[in-house]
Amino acid sequence: MKIKNIIAVLLLVVSVQALGQGNAGMQRLPNGLQYKIYTANPGPKIKLNDIITFNFLQKTDKDSILVNSFEVNRPAMLQVTPTKNIADLMDFFPLLALNDSALVIIPTDSIFNGPQMEGQRPPFLPKGSSLHYVIKIAKIQSMEEAMAEQQKVMDGLKSKEAEGLAKYIADNKINAIKTASDLRYIITKPSAKAKPVKGDTVLVNYVGKTLQGKVFDSSIEAEAKKAGLEQPGRTYEPISVVLGQGSVIPGWEEGLLLLNEGSKATFIIPSQLAYGPQAMSEDIQAFSTLVFDLEVVKVKRAKKLTVPAAKKPASKPVAKKPASPAKPVAKKPAAKAPAKAAPAKTTTTKKN
Repeated sequence: MKIKNIIAVLLLVVSVQALGQGNAGMQRLPNGLQYKIYTANPGPKIKLNDIITFNFLQKTDKDSILVNSFEVNRPAMLQVTPTKNIADLMDFFPLLALNDSALVIIPTDSIFNGPQMEGQRPPFLPKGSSLHYVIKIAKIQSMEEAMAEQQKVMDGLKSKEAEGLAKYIADNKINAIKTASDLRYIITKPSAKAKPVKGDTVLVNYVGKTLQGKVFDSSIEAEAKKAGLEQPGRTYEPISVVLGQGSVIPGWEEGLLLLNEGSKATFIIPSQLAYGPQAMSEDIQAFSTLVFDLEVVKVKRAKKLTVPAAKKPASKPVAKKPASPAKPVAKKPAAKAPAKAAPAKTTTTKKN
């Protein structure tokens, strides 16, 4: 059994023993929270604005475990602020020092008070019940100390990522095209068809892998089955991506614009173009470089909106300039009509 699990079991035994003694030795805060400090270590107590890291076991008063951070090795980390409600424990933390452990009991009626909150009460926390916490303080830091430590951790992970990527490229003898953003891609099946542009919809088949070769997702059923990732009820088909909407990681947004319809490629996407410091799953940890084999199955052009032509404003009537008054023109005397020719006279010849 791992040491963290041993600690969790020991704390659970202690808490059960304490509960078996009823409220013996328990103290109470004005807000109704009950507590018992198992250890009282020397040293400064937690202060307002401190950043604390602690493991905890949360369970019902029937011993049903709800959360066990010891088991998953994921301690909680938060800043101590003025309390907003009894459940945030902010009134309790200042009673503890580094490495202190304690039992805390919170009556659920003080959490789910009022008609609105009562409607949110889960069935496993009925009226009159209580929530029980076993808490172990692992670290107390100022904000500056916590930020400096976090930056150191991030720098270390980034350095580790860079080393892992260099080794992956060298071991696999990869000759990829590298963009200004550090995206690397290899065209494995060229195509002469058109490339998409922002606003277009692309249908994409893909297989996603870690640098260690672990497949974590695929849109292709055969690949999902091969990797043991088949999800009952899932429809395996190319996914639809509208480019330019930020619906996929930046590495995809950039890379898909470089591919023609019908082409296939491998993308090697560093964490700054993927999920960065965010751990997405057991396979995709913080600062993980990801590898995707993709095929652009189809490009659907964005519909262009037809903008009606703007109507030209009706032209205003132009005022005609008044005609300049006509100069009087002297009329020429009308020509006399020529005299009509007299009909020719008929000569009469006398008969002798």
